[in-house]
Amino acid sequence: MNVQNKGSRWTALAVFGAAMLISGAAWAQSKVVFQVSDNDPMKWNLTLNNVRNVQSDLGEDKVTAEIVVYGPGIGMLKAGSPVAQRVADALGKNVKVVACENTMKAQKLTYDDMLPKIGYVPAGVVELIQRQGDGYAYIKP
Repeated sequence: MNVQNKGSRWTALAVFGAAMLISGAAWAQSKVVFQVSDNDPMKWNLTLNNVRNVQSDLGEDKVTAEIVVYGPGIGMLKAGSPVAQRVADALGKNVKVVACENTMKAQKLTYDDMLPKIGYVPAGVVELIQRQGDGYAYIKP
């Protein structure tokens, strides 16, 4: 075997090893987006239970979780909603919760009406499309 072939093999082996490391890193981090468009505490509790279960099963530090809220479901992000404390708890456990500003405008809601620490997106449906394009698993309870 000449030196040139040996170098090419090492290069190929290095590229293969790097690809395996990158592939392993992708498996180590799970991304999931949940849609909630219902103003139903039972659906909300189901979603929040699902998020908690995913974090518990895969490891909280290994899951990127987001709940996208629009339509009638946005009422549960208002201060004093029946699930306000559970949403606050989820926010404290690395769960991103975002409200659709289109829905807020349609329902004449302001940021002051909403729970603290939630995020906002211009359009909830567009956020879901973008997250799925980013490789997030999509869940609608």
